[in-house]
Amino acid sequence: MLPALTANQLRREINLRAEDYARAHHLLHDLSPGPSPSVIFGRDALGLHGNFHHASYNRILAHPDWARRLAKPHTASRRSVARKDWRWMELDSATSSDALLMNIFCHPDVFEEQLNAPIAALLGVDRTAQPRFGANPGVPLATPLKPRRKKAAPLDAFDRTEIDLVLSGPTTTLFLEAKLTESDFQTATPTLLARYRDLDLVFDTDRLPRTPVATLTMATRATHSSRSDESRSDAWFSAAARMPSAARSDDWIEQHSSYQSAEVPTAPDIPADFLESAPPAEPRIAGYQLIRNVLAAHAAGAAFCLLLDARRRDLIDTWYAVLSAVRSPSLATRLRVLTWQDLTPALPPDLRQFLATKYGTQPLTQGRQYT
Repeated sequence: MLPALTANQLRREINLRAEDYARAHHLLHDLSPGPSPSVIFGRDALGLHGNFHHASYNRILAHPDWARRLAKPHTASRRSVARKDWRWMELDSATSSDALLMNIFCHPDVFEEQLNAPIAALLGVDRTAQPRFGANPGVPLATPLKPRRKKAAPLDAFDRTEIDLVLSGPTTTLFLEAKLTESDFQTATPTLLARYRDLDLVFDTDRLPRTPVATLTMATRATHSSRSDESRSDAWFSAAARMPSAARSDDWIEQHSSYQSAEVPTAPDIPADFLESAPPAEPRIAGYQLIRNVLAAHAAGAAFCLLLDARRRDLIDTWYAVLSAVRSPSLATRLRVLTWQDLTPALPPDLRQFLATKYGTQPLTQGRQYT
């Protein structure tokens, strides 16, 4: 049985495996900057890409819609000084869940005009279901858009949330969300969730999982701080203003804010009783991405599957907490979770070995142990 790992532990293991794999096979790779570098693979002069099984990679390149997924820049690419002739892409990262997803579903023995029978059975879809990566189905919003013409009816508004993979068949459509080393499913305030039209229809919102929050947030501190403190926070707010509101997560704030919870500004013009009288922050609901995914599946009449690593017990617990809040039994039966390890026995031997070596999807009987 594979051990339970945190996001950081799994990220470290996969990067160690990737570095060993790259060196053993003399593959083009680089390391991202920072104290815990990630392995970034590239395409070499022979056309090999270390982050992909060769059969899957050749299929991706031959399919224009799939190949476009390779062009999304990596967030650390601009900070790279090691290679001026090589722009890192998101799917070049050893820990990319999208790369792992495409390694599996683009392999010719998994999908060649139709899905192989064991994979289709596991997912509960037709074998003729066609894969579409990076789809954007609409999640209806509560407030309609104003029409351009006065006499026209209001237009439905949608949140175009991205789905990692859609499998569309004649009788079933399945949305898949892939996770690997992501820290969580993001959080959102009840106010943000209330903008979704079908939230109360689909979920018992009182049962959705909550996350602990500090009673004093960065934004509250800044509102009450003196003008002398404003100059110190200008750079932080400038960065925050450029972030989409949904992306300003607690993790992002903690990473970019110089005011940590134990480091409260002590300017003399801040009221002494401010910390005691400050209003509590709005609670945050966990599993924001999952909630949007389920709402998208409900709106489209589709099924939904969360695909993740069996070692991420924390993510699995969050999934079941969100699932328990779904009101409709018929919708709940269309929602499922599978692990990469669940898929492994149904994969061709060469791909199974690649995933075991590079991601540790099955325990090693010999050789280097990473955990």
